[in-house]
Amino acid sequence: MTPSPTAPSSASATGRVLLASLAHPDDETFGLGGPLAYYASRGVAVHVICATKGEAGTIFDPELMKGFASVAERRVAELECAARALGLAGVHFLGYRDSGMPGSEDNRHPQALMNADEAEVAQRIMAIMQELRPQVVVTFDPIGGYFHPDHIAMHRATTRAFWELRRAYEEGRSDWAPAKLYYHFFPRRRLRWLVKLMPLLGLNPRKAGANKDIDLVAIAEGAKDFRTHALIDYEDVVQRVWEATMCHKSQLHSIQLSWRERLVRRLSRPSKPQAHFMRAYPPVQPGEPVERDLFAGLP
Repeated sequence: MTPSPTAPSSASATGRVLLASLAHPDDETFGLGGPLAYYASRGVAVHVICATKGEAGTIFDPELMKGFASVAERRVAELECAARALGLAGVHFLGYRDSGMPGSEDNRHPQALMNADEAEVAQRIMAIMQELRPQVVVTFDPIGGYFHPDHIAMHRATTRAFWELRRAYEEGRSDWAPAKLYYHFFPRRRLRWLVKLMPLLGLNPRKAGANKDIDLVAIAEGAKDFRTHALIDYEDVVQRVWEATMCHKSQLHSIQLSWRERLVRRLSRPSKPQAHFMRAYPPVQPGEPVERDLFAGLP
Protein backbone atom coordinates (compact mmCIF):
# COMPACT_ATOMS: atom_id res chain seq x y z
CA MET A 1 0.00 0.00 0.00
CA THR A 2 1.38 3.38 -1.00
CA PRO A 3 0.27 6.34 1.13
CA SER A 4 -1.00 9.48 -0.53
CA PRO A 5 0.80 12.80 -0.12
CA THR A 6 -2.54 14.05 1.22
CA ALA A 7 -1.54 12.61 4.61
CA PRO A 8 -4.05 9.79 5.23
CA SER A 9 -5.75 10.03 8.58
CA SER A 10 -8.93 8.48 9.94
CA ALA A 11 -9.48 11.48 12.20
CA SER A 12 -12.26 13.93 11.30
CA ALA A 13 -14.10 16.82 12.87
CA THR A 14 -17.27 14.72 13.01
CA GLY A 15 -15.75 11.36 13.95
CA ARG A 16 -17.18 10.01 10.71
CA VAL A 17 -15.17 8.13 8.08
CA LEU A 18 -16.22 7.21 4.54
CA LEU A 19 -14.18 4.79 2.41
CA ALA A 20 -14.57 4.52 -1.37
CA SER A 21 -13.05 1.30 -2.73
CA LEU A 22 -12.16 1.91 -6.39
CA ALA A 23 -9.95 0.68 -9.23
CA HIS A 24 -8.19 3.49 -11.12
CA PRO A 25 -7.04 7.10 -10.87
CA ASP A 26 -10.07 9.16 -11.99
CA ASP A 27 -12.69 6.78 -10.52
CA GLU A 28 -12.71 9.04 -7.46
CA THR A 29 -13.72 11.98 -9.67
CA PHE A 30 -15.72 10.70 -12.67
CA GLY A 31 -18.97 9.64 -11.05
CA LEU A 32 -18.12 9.68 -7.34
CA GLY A 33 -16.46 13.10 -7.16
CA GLY A 34 -19.68 14.82 -6.12
CA PRO A 35 -20.53 12.75 -3.04
CA LEU A 36 -16.89 12.45 -1.97
CA ALA A 37 -16.42 16.23 -2.09
CA TYR A 38 -19.80 16.72 -0.40
CA TYR A 39 -18.86 14.63 2.63
CA ALA A 40 -15.32 15.99 2.81
CA SER A 41 -16.75 19.52 2.93
CA ARG A 42 -18.87 18.49 5.90
CA GLY A 43 -16.05 17.28 8.08
CA VAL A 44 -16.11 13.59 7.16
CA ALA A 45 -12.71 11.93 6.69
CA VAL A 46 -13.06 10.63 3.13
CA HIS A 47 -10.55 7.99 2.03
CA VAL A 48 -10.12 6.28 -1.33
CA ILE A 49 -8.66 2.87 -2.14
CA CYS A 50 -7.14 2.82 -5.63
CA ALA A 51 -6.34 -0.73 -6.71
CA THR A 52 -4.16 0.19 -9.71
CA LYS A 53 -2.27 3.16 -11.14
CA GLY A 54 -4.17 3.25 -14.42
CA GLU A 55 -1.33 1.80 -16.49
CA ALA A 56 -3.65 0.81 -19.35
CA GLY A 57 -5.17 4.26 -19.79
CA THR A 58 -4.89 5.82 -23.25
CA ILE A 59 -3.20 9.22 -23.47
CA PHE A 60 -3.86 10.77 -26.88
CA ASP A 61 -1.82 13.94 -26.44
CA PRO A 62 1.93 13.20 -26.21
CA GLU A 63 2.48 16.67 -24.71
CA LEU A 64 0.82 15.40 -21.53
CA MET A 65 3.61 12.86 -21.03
CA LYS A 66 6.37 15.45 -20.82
CA GLY A 67 8.06 15.14 -17.44
CA PHE A 68 6.57 11.71 -16.74
CA ALA A 69 8.34 8.38 -17.18
CA SER A 70 5.15 6.33 -17.63
CA VAL A 71 1.39 6.51 -17.98
CA ALA A 72 1.10 5.29 -14.39
CA GLU A 73 3.28 8.14 -13.11
CA ARG A 74 1.19 10.70 -14.98
CA ARG A 75 -2.10 9.28 -13.73
CA VAL A 76 -0.96 9.05 -10.11
CA ALA A 77 -0.01 12.73 -10.28
CA GLU A 78 -3.48 13.48 -11.62
CA LEU A 79 -5.05 11.53 -8.77
CA GLU A 80 -2.99 13.44 -6.21
CA CYS A 81 -4.20 16.70 -7.77
CA ALA A 82 -7.84 15.53 -7.72
CA ALA A 83 -7.54 14.33 -4.11
CA ARG A 84 -6.56 17.84 -3.04
CA ALA A 85 -9.41 19.40 -5.04
CA LEU A 86 -11.99 17.05 -3.53
CA GLY A 87 -10.61 17.37 -0.01
CA LEU A 88 -9.80 13.69 0.47
CA ALA A 89 -8.14 12.63 3.72
CA GLY A 90 -6.10 9.91 2.03
CA VAL A 91 -5.53 7.65 -0.97
CA HIS A 92 -4.37 4.05 -0.52
CA PHE A 93 -2.95 1.99 -3.42
CA LEU A 94 -3.28 -1.79 -3.49
CA GLY A 95 -0.42 -2.32 -5.96
CA TYR A 96 -2.17 -4.18 -8.77
CA ARG A 97 -1.95 -3.34 -12.47
CA ASP A 98 -4.69 -1.90 -14.65
CA SER A 99 -6.35 -4.75 -16.59
CA GLY A 100 -7.67 -2.61 -19.44
CA MET A 101 -11.05 -3.13 -21.09
CA PRO A 102 -12.38 -6.64 -21.85
CA GLY A 103 -10.44 -8.31 -24.66
CA SER A 104 -7.43 -6.00 -24.50
CA GLU A 105 -3.85 -7.23 -24.34
CA ASP A 106 -3.57 -5.78 -20.81
CA ASN A 107 -5.97 -8.51 -19.63
CA ARG A 108 -3.10 -11.01 -19.90
CA HIS A 109 -0.64 -9.18 -17.67
CA PRO A 110 0.19 -11.39 -14.66
CA GLN A 111 -0.16 -8.46 -12.23
CA ALA A 112 -3.49 -7.31 -13.71
CA LEU A 113 -6.16 -6.88 -11.06
CA MET A 114 -8.61 -9.09 -12.93
CA ASN A 115 -6.12 -11.99 -12.61
CA ALA A 116 -5.55 -11.52 -8.87
CA ASP A 117 -7.01 -13.92 -6.33
CA GLU A 118 -10.24 -12.37 -5.02
CA ALA A 119 -9.55 -13.49 -1.45
CA GLU A 120 -6.13 -11.80 -1.55
CA VAL A 121 -7.61 -8.53 -2.83
CA ALA A 122 -10.28 -8.69 -0.14
CA GLN A 123 -7.64 -9.19 2.55
CA ARG A 124 -5.78 -6.05 1.42
CA ILE A 125 -9.02 -4.10 1.48
CA MET A 126 -9.88 -5.47 4.92
CA ALA A 127 -6.52 -4.33 6.29
CA ILE A 128 -7.25 -0.76 5.17
CA MET A 129 -10.79 -0.93 6.56
CA GLN A 130 -9.48 -2.12 9.93
CA GLU A 131 -6.95 0.71 9.99
CA LEU A 132 -9.42 3.47 9.08
CA ARG A 133 -12.62 2.04 10.63
CA PRO A 134 -15.10 3.66 8.23
CA GLN A 135 -18.77 3.64 9.15
CA VAL A 136 -19.71 3.77 5.44
CA VAL A 137 -18.11 1.92 2.51
CA VAL A 138 -18.95 2.63 -1.14
CA THR A 139 -17.82 0.82 -4.28
CA PHE A 140 -18.93 0.03 -7.85
CA ASP A 141 -22.22 -1.57 -8.82
CA PRO A 142 -22.32 -5.29 -9.77
CA ILE A 143 -21.56 -4.63 -13.45
CA GLY A 144 -18.73 -2.24 -12.64
CA GLY A 145 -20.55 0.72 -14.19
CA TYR A 146 -19.71 -0.32 -17.75
CA PHE A 147 -18.38 -3.89 -17.41
CA HIS A 148 -14.80 -2.85 -16.73
CA PRO A 149 -13.14 -6.00 -15.31
CA ASP A 150 -11.26 -4.03 -12.64
CA HIS A 151 -14.45 -2.32 -11.47
CA ILE A 152 -16.17 -5.69 -11.20
CA ALA A 153 -13.18 -7.14 -9.34
CA MET A 154 -13.29 -4.30 -6.81
CA HIS A 155 -17.05 -4.65 -6.40
CA ARG A 156 -16.64 -8.32 -5.55
CA ALA A 157 -13.53 -8.00 -3.36
CA THR A 158 -14.93 -5.02 -1.44
CA THR A 159 -18.23 -6.78 -0.85
CA ARG A 160 -16.34 -9.86 0.34
CA ALA A 161 -14.16 -7.79 2.69
CA PHE A 162 -17.20 -6.01 4.10
CA TRP A 163 -19.06 -9.25 4.83
CA GLU A 164 -16.03 -10.92 6.38
CA LEU A 165 -15.69 -8.01 8.79
CA ARG A 166 -19.41 -8.10 9.56
CA ARG A 167 -19.29 -11.84 10.31
CA ALA A 168 -16.27 -11.44 12.57
CA TYR A 169 -18.09 -8.71 14.50
CA GLU A 170 -21.37 -10.61 14.79
CA GLU A 171 -19.56 -13.76 15.94
CA GLY A 172 -17.66 -11.84 18.61
CA ARG A 173 -14.26 -12.21 16.94
CA SER A 174 -13.89 -8.45 16.43
CA ASP A 175 -14.94 -5.31 18.28
CA TRP A 176 -15.69 -3.39 15.08
CA ALA A 177 -17.23 -3.65 11.61
CA PRO A 178 -18.33 -1.10 9.00
CA ALA A 179 -22.01 -0.26 9.39
CA LYS A 180 -23.19 0.39 5.81
CA LEU A 181 -22.27 -0.70 2.29
CA TYR A 182 -23.40 1.10 -0.85
CA TYR A 183 -22.95 0.54 -4.60
CA HIS A 184 -22.71 3.66 -6.73
CA PHE A 185 -24.49 3.54 -10.10
CA PHE A 186 -25.74 5.75 -12.91
CA PRO A 187 -29.50 5.76 -13.64
CA ARG A 188 -30.08 4.11 -17.00
CA ARG A 189 -33.40 5.64 -18.11
CA ARG A 190 -31.63 8.36 -20.11
CA LEU A 191 -29.10 5.84 -21.41
CA ARG A 192 -31.85 3.63 -22.85
CA TRP A 193 -33.18 6.67 -24.71
CA LEU A 194 -29.70 7.49 -26.04
CA VAL A 195 -29.22 3.92 -27.27
CA LYS A 196 -32.23 4.46 -29.52
CA LEU A 197 -31.04 7.91 -30.63
CA MET A 198 -27.45 7.00 -31.55
CA PRO A 199 -28.22 4.97 -34.72
CA LEU A 200 -30.21 7.96 -36.02
CA LEU A 201 -26.97 9.97 -35.71
CA GLY A 202 -24.95 7.31 -37.48
CA LEU A 203 -23.37 6.03 -34.25
CA ASN A 204 -23.09 2.45 -33.02
CA PRO A 205 -24.21 2.22 -29.36
CA ARG A 206 -22.27 -1.03 -29.03
CA LYS A 207 -18.99 0.75 -29.84
CA ALA A 208 -19.00 3.92 -27.76
CA GLY A 209 -16.26 5.91 -26.05
CA ALA A 210 -12.94 7.26 -27.27
CA ASN A 211 -11.62 3.74 -27.88
CA LYS A 212 -14.92 2.32 -29.18
CA ASP A 213 -14.79 -0.35 -26.47
CA ILE A 214 -17.95 0.43 -24.46
CA ASP A 215 -21.22 -1.40 -25.20
CA LEU A 216 -24.02 0.95 -24.13
CA VAL A 217 -26.71 -1.58 -25.05
CA ALA A 218 -25.27 -4.16 -22.66
CA ILE A 219 -24.90 -1.54 -19.92
CA ALA A 220 -28.51 -0.39 -20.27
CA GLU A 221 -29.72 -3.99 -20.14
CA GLY A 222 -27.40 -5.07 -17.31
CA ALA A 223 -28.49 -2.26 -14.99
CA LYS A 224 -32.23 -2.37 -15.64
CA ASP A 225 -33.04 -3.73 -12.17
CA PHE A 226 -30.88 -1.30 -10.18
CA ARG A 227 -32.86 0.72 -7.64
CA THR A 228 -32.00 4.01 -5.95
CA HIS A 229 -31.88 3.59 -2.18
CA ALA A 230 -29.85 6.74 -1.47
CA LEU A 231 -29.69 10.00 -3.39
CA ILE A 232 -27.03 12.58 -2.55
CA ASP A 233 -27.34 16.17 -3.77
CA TYR A 234 -23.95 17.84 -4.21
CA GLU A 235 -24.80 21.12 -5.93
CA ASP A 236 -22.77 23.18 -3.46
CA VAL A 237 -19.51 21.35 -4.32
CA VAL A 238 -19.72 21.22 -8.12
CA GLN A 239 -16.79 23.64 -8.37
CA ARG A 240 -14.61 21.19 -6.43
CA VAL A 241 -15.67 18.41 -8.77
CA TRP A 242 -14.86 20.55 -11.81
CA GLU A 243 -11.40 21.30 -10.42
CA ALA A 244 -10.82 17.59 -9.79
CA THR A 245 -12.00 16.77 -13.30
CA MET A 246 -9.49 19.21 -14.77
CA CYS A 247 -6.74 17.37 -12.90
CA HIS A 248 -7.36 14.30 -15.09
CA LYS A 249 -6.37 15.94 -18.37
CA SER A 250 -4.97 12.72 -19.81
CA GLN A 251 -8.39 11.08 -19.61
CA LEU A 252 -10.47 13.93 -21.06
CA HIS A 253 -10.95 12.60 -24.57
CA SER A 254 -13.65 14.92 -25.91
CA ILE A 255 -11.16 16.48 -28.33
CA GLN A 256 -10.96 13.08 -30.05
CA LEU A 257 -14.73 12.76 -30.49
CA SER A 258 -16.88 13.81 -33.44
CA TRP A 259 -19.58 16.44 -32.97
CA ARG A 260 -22.18 13.64 -32.87
CA GLU A 261 -20.28 11.84 -30.13
CA ARG A 262 -19.87 15.06 -28.16
CA LEU A 263 -23.62 15.66 -28.49
CA VAL A 264 -24.40 12.21 -27.11
CA ARG A 265 -21.95 12.77 -24.24
CA ARG A 266 -23.65 16.04 -23.33
CA LEU A 267 -27.10 14.44 -23.45
CA SER A 268 -25.93 11.59 -21.23
CA ARG A 269 -24.98 13.91 -18.38
CA PRO A 270 -27.46 14.07 -15.47
CA SER A 271 -29.72 17.11 -15.35
CA LYS A 272 -29.04 17.60 -11.62
CA PRO A 273 -25.87 17.20 -9.53
CA GLN A 274 -27.01 14.05 -7.76
CA ALA A 275 -25.40 10.69 -7.04
CA HIS A 276 -27.39 7.44 -6.92
CA PHE A 277 -26.60 4.50 -4.66
CA MET A 278 -27.97 1.03 -4.01
CA ARG A 279 -27.68 -0.08 -0.38
CA ALA A 280 -26.29 -3.56 0.06
CA TYR A 281 -26.27 -3.42 3.87
CA PRO A 282 -28.28 -3.00 6.03
CA PRO A 283 -30.99 -4.69 3.96
CA VAL A 284 -33.54 -2.31 2.50
CA GLN A 285 -36.96 -2.73 4.11
CA PRO A 286 -40.23 -2.69 2.11
CA GLY A 287 -41.58 0.83 1.81
CA GLU A 288 -38.38 2.40 3.16
CA PRO A 289 -37.93 5.96 1.80
CA VAL A 290 -34.90 6.93 -0.26
CA GLU A 291 -32.09 8.08 2.02
CA ARG A 292 -30.65 11.55 1.54
CA ASP A 293 -27.57 10.84 3.65
CA LEU A 294 -25.26 7.80 3.51
CA PHE A 295 -24.80 8.13 7.28
CA ALA A 296 -28.55 8.08 7.95
CA GLY A 297 -29.46 5.98 10.98
CA LEU A 298 -25.96 6.01 12.45
CA PRO A 299 -25.09 7.60 15.80
